[in-house]
Amino acid sequence: MSEFAENIKKETEGLNPVEALTLLSDIFRDKIVFSTSFGWEDQVITHMIFANNLPIKIFTLETGRLFPETYYVWNRTMEIYGKPIHAYYPQNQLLEQMVNAKGPNSFYESVDNRKECCGIRKVEPLNRALAGNKCWVTGIRAEQSASRQSMDNVEWDEQHQLIKFHPLYSWTLDEVKEYIGINNIPYNTLHDRGFPSIGCAPCTRAVQPGEDFRAGRWWWEDQSKKECGLHEINEVIDK
Repeated sequence: MSEFAENIKKETEGLNPVEALTLLSDIFRDKIVFSTSFGWEDQVITHMIFANNLPIKIFTLETGRLFPETYYVWNRTMEIYGKPIHAYYPQNQLLEQMVNAKGPNSFYESVDNRKECCGIRKVEPLNRALAGNKCWVTGIRAEQSASRQSMDNVEWDEQHQLIKFHPLYSWTLDEVKEYIGINNIPYNTLHDRGFPSIGCAPCTRAVQPGEDFRAGRWWWEDQSKKECGLHEINEVIDK
């Protein structure tokens, strides 16, 4: 962890998520963003930001392959809070070239094809969304996967040259769900149908009791690596 990240970690220690977000929105004013995919955790953080009128820009990656339920909770969230959620789309030329050459479902054919699709639909738009910012807020929690347990709530992102902050990093899923219920926060109903992690519709399925949190993502691949490239740990993103 860089010295800068260490200092930010010290400044946020002992603060609850809203207090920490408030402090960071002051430190990184106009240079702090939150990425949402409208899952449980992201809806909690969105509520914290919008309900407290924090000057943190919220954005999402519109891959073009999201579930109808995701679009519903996106629209409902904007209706309730009356605030914008900024969408970043894939570059049409790159997307058209890939689909024209390999078809709309090439990601099932190989890991390289899947990474290419994630790179075009998610990683490249994310790079544009983060450009010029100094702090990136995410909904990552430690218990979501083994790889995420080796992270920290404050990190230095070498790839994007900014601070990453995970305000719910130490929260349990029960704490997340309790917060949603208490605050009457809209959430994706796919969670009630066995989807703990919700991404693009062709690449996400429900999980069975006892399965890993990430088992429903890219289930046809090696189970040891379940990231799409957005949150690679201390390594260059492989697109």
